[in-house]
Amino acid sequence: MCHNAPVHDPISFSPAELVERLALAAEARADLVDPRHETAYRLFNGFVEGCPHIVVDVYGSTAVIHDYADPPRVAAAHVDAAAAWLREHFPWLRAVVLKPRRAADTDARRGLVLHGELGDVVRRIREHGVAYAVDLALNQDASFFLDMRNLRAWAHEQLAGRTVLNTFAYTGSLGVAALAGGARRVVHLDLNRDFLNLAKTSYTLNGFPIAKGDFRAGDFWALVNGFKRSGELFDCVFVDPPFFSVTPKGTVDLVSEYARVLNKVRPLVADGGWLVAVNNALFVSGAEYDALLRQQCEDEYLSLESRIDVPLDSVGYPSTRVAAEPTDPAPFNHPTKIAILRVRRKDGRVAEPVGGNAPAS
Repeated sequence: MCHNAPVHDPISFSPAELVERLALAAEARADLVDPRHETAYRLFNGFVEGCPHIVVDVYGSTAVIHDYADPPRVAAAHVDAAAAWLREHFPWLRAVVLKPRRAADTDARRGLVLHGELGDVVRRIREHGVAYAVDLALNQDASFFLDMRNLRAWAHEQLAGRTVLNTFAYTGSLGVAALAGGARRVVHLDLNRDFLNLAKTSYTLNGFPIAKGDFRAGDFWALVNGFKRSGELFDCVFVDPPFFSVTPKGTVDLVSEYARVLNKVRPLVADGGWLVAVNNALFVSGAEYDALLRQQCEDEYLSLESRIDVPLDSVGYPSTRVAAEPTDPAPFNHPTKIAILRVRRKDGRVAEPVGGNAPAS
């Protein structure tokens, strides 16, 4: 999946302005700074906090600078200024990593170490008491989406004793949160086995047993068809697809065909269960997405139970925001639009009891 961001050209802010805005953003997030240096948060969202092209995240003792400039080299002075500021004001950082998101070279997009050594780059963080493995060079993003923190909290709090299907699982953080909260079983689906292997590492960090059948690498459409044929149901199904993806089995398009994805997985949700639908398409407005969901609810077998807000460190604070998103996300608070849908089945079927892989209480 890709939690995308806009591109702004040309660069119209100075390195000095970036440092000024970075300092204001850090002050607003002072309560997020963990003296143990184990947590993860967005330190600066330049798209709405005054300096487009630059986003800064903190993962434990590593800072990650995302450079969205195109070409990346036009922002070199800004990257240098941000890195110098971080080293001065967060002396406990062991590493600073640059991710030039528009670089032509795939390896460069995965990350370049600007400060420290490769061995200094953090490999695990903690959130709500749960440990997560991270690999900041696994992909062009950082392997762990900060805008999903409140949804992980929901999973941890709501899914005790439940069975969960985590589609488009990526590195499995939603499923790990659910399992840490006492879920009976979590099944992860993703096309990329490397991503699922990082999810297994998170299991190991938390002492969760690993069942091979609960990590399924393959095409979403084919895997879901297999569950339908077997008649298996889940108490909760997470759907957080990539912005656009084409495989021989089908197409995922968050702009024009998102309803197709929801309708594909809806039969897998047990009576009374949840379908958690995430749409992170930047140019799909909140009103458009809300209308799509309400249309899906017209048969009264699906209902919109709640929306989950994205944390303010990702959104930007009232005191730091100087620009709006390109498309209004309201009634959601961020382009990552998270909805909790409740499912009622005509046949009243519920999920069958299973031998779980939840941690012992």
